[in-house]
Amino acid sequence: MRIEDLTKEIRGCTKCKLSESRTNALPGEGNLNSKVILIAQAPGEEEDKVGKMFVGPTGRVLNELFKSINISKDEIYMTNLIKCMLPDYRKPKQDEIEICTHYLDKEIELIGPDTLVPLGYYATRYIFEKYALIIPETKQAFQGLYGRLILSEDMKILPLKHPTALLFNDSIRNEMIKDYSKIGTLMEDCKWYPVCPMKRYYEKGVLDKKWIKLYCKGDYLSCVRYELEENGKYHQDWMLPDGSIDERLRNY
Repeated sequence: MRIEDLTKEIRGCTKCKLSESRTNALPGEGNLNSKVILIAQAPGEEEDKVGKMFVGPTGRVLNELFKSINISKDEIYMTNLIKCMLPDYRKPKQDEIEICTHYLDKEIELIGPDTLVPLGYYATRYIFEKYALIIPETKQAFQGLYGRLILSEDMKILPLKHPTALLFNDSIRNEMIKDYSKIGTLMEDCKWYPVCPMKRYYEKGVLDKKWIKLYCKGDYLSCVRYELEENGKYHQDWMLPDGSIDERLRNY
């Protein structure tokens, strides 16, 4: 299947009752070659009318966030967990999620990203279930997932608060800008990677690939080695990205 065929199928979908109340079913849009897929919950009222993603109030907040971190929506692929507007902005029902996520799964397969960025509770919960990750049981623990890069096999997952959160609480703006800035970081490798001892250890087969995925080709701004290198401070070759020391690597 091509992405064009999937788009046509989504627009004509009548698999659940949401098709009776929507104006437009929204397929994903954006850069088909992106390493990152942004996954929102569902179209809003303006998105439903226009047939495009993020054109309503939430879209304006997202544009502000992206402007703050120098990212364009054209650089990434964006889609929704549920492709049709939810009446009265209610929560998605489990049967709607089960029916509709077939399309999301196919989008992930066709785009082939290395990072998924689910926005908010329902998108994050589904992605965690899909990749067999443990879902925190308490609200506080779940909130702790936002802004934290997580690795499941070869897929990187960066849960973020939904932009809508800023419409109700502007005091978290700086926190969200910081977390959203990681999207840009994930779109490129650490500039020090070609000369980093981590690369050498990995290629020799003595370093777990998780370190490369999570830091060198992931959230390198959170890497202790990166910070020390940027500030010209000495650090041992066998220091891991989280700052811990692996004496085993000393001999390589």
